[in-house]
Amino acid sequence: MKSSATPSKSTRHAGVRKVRIDADQAGQRIDNFLRRELPGLPKSRLYRIIRRGEVRVNGGRIKVEYRLAEGDEVRIPPAMLNEGPAEAPPGQVSSIENRILFEDKRILVIDKPSGLAVHGGSGISHGAIEILRAARPQLRDLSLVHRLDRETSGCLVLAKRRSALRELHERFRQGTVEKNYLALVAGDWQFGERLIDAPLLVEHRRNGERHVIVSAAGKPAQTLFRLSRTFGQFSLLQCQPKTGRTHQIRVHALHAGHPLVGDDRYGDPEVNAAAKKLGLRRLFLHAQSIAFPDDSGNELHFTAPLPDDLDRFLDKIRGGKRRTSG
Repeated sequence: MKSSATPSKSTRHAGVRKVRIDADQAGQRIDNFLRRELPGLPKSRLYRIIRRGEVRVNGGRIKVEYRLAEGDEVRIPPAMLNEGPAEAPPGQVSSIENRILFEDKRILVIDKPSGLAVHGGSGISHGAIEILRAARPQLRDLSLVHRLDRETSGCLVLAKRRSALRELHERFRQGTVEKNYLALVAGDWQFGERLIDAPLLVEHRRNGERHVIVSAAGKPAQTLFRLSRTFGQFSLLQCQPKTGRTHQIRVHALHAGHPLVGDDRYGDPEVNAAAKKLGLRRLFLHAQSIAFPDDSGNELHFTAPLPDDLDRFLDKIRGGKRRTSG
């Protein structure tokens, strides 16, 4: 499934407002709050008004990372909003509904396809969150709990209530959320199980895209890699990120000398070209499962099957040299 941009957009002027934060709104970051209050405002503009101090909390300037507290008074500056299309295409809505893995009163888990952004922006009118809001218009507080890169498929969790969102964010901060990915990397992985502990720094290129490097100036990041199987020039790894940094698995795999196959940003062009000839058309990275305790302490575990295109590619390379871990 691919998101498409719509060329014609309507605009409206939103005047200055002051919003008092209630208990259900507390705990979220100011940028996420503003995305809901100023729908259609370009992401670059949203961050600019925060940095310039146009957004005020209790009369003072705040940073993008600021988390709202109950009772905070937020000044939202005037803005011209691109409202864009009112509805997501019906085909996208029905398709995403067919990919729901689990749903109850508090959360919703989907198997996100590769090529679908988690939210709109940068020429994308509808991401997963916009499509799901169209599918569930009664859910005013539907929010992303975490993110996946656009190219990555697999388990994506959304909260249907602000209270659930706060609890799950706290689970992430406490380190009680376990995420497991399947990744195919270039080369014959000889390390067995290896923990990559290397800080990551986000750089912004001139075209506005984020690029991540290993740097002592970056934020702490850890990923546990385990060998699942080797196929001569490729190795299938199970990846467990202990932190949630941008492009973490992709950059840590590159740091280990085994970039992900099909990765146009951090990968090996020759390996990618060889994989493409064998039928791989995208990044081989899949969020296979996610697990966390619910509000009663019971462990919840969700799994997304390996997509057909990745499974077919593994079938093609199984004829080569193969070594299974353990």
